[in-house]
Amino acid sequence: QVPLVESGGGLVQPGGSLRLSCAASGSIFSFYAMGWYRQAPGKQRESVAYITIRGTTTYADSVKGRFTISRDNAKNMVYLQMNSLKPEDTAVYYCNRSPYSGTNWGQGTQVTVSA
Repeated sequence: QVPLVESGGGLVQPGGSLRLSCAASGSIFSFYAMGWYRQAPGKQRESVAYITIRGTTTYADSVKGRFTISRDNAKNMVYLQMNSLKPEDTAVYYCNRSPYSGTNWGQGTQVTVSA
């Protein structure tokens, strides 16, 4: 099992911002693109954004222009800056290599957008 530790979630009002952080082990971080995923209640987990080793980024249409993914290769960290949050962004957010469809996931961090 490869440890992945997400943090930074919380309760925020619509239009607010949060910054998520993910600490990943060097064994996966050094060789893979990394991504953020989310799973809302009753829905399947979906990819939100991913970033290649060299820093090229890709976003889901639903978050494009509002979210920014970044990585610090020296620290094995991945970040997700989320601005202009909407209620439909409410979900548990996870990080992992990208793409990934296995069973090794961290505990995630809950993001709740509500007035």
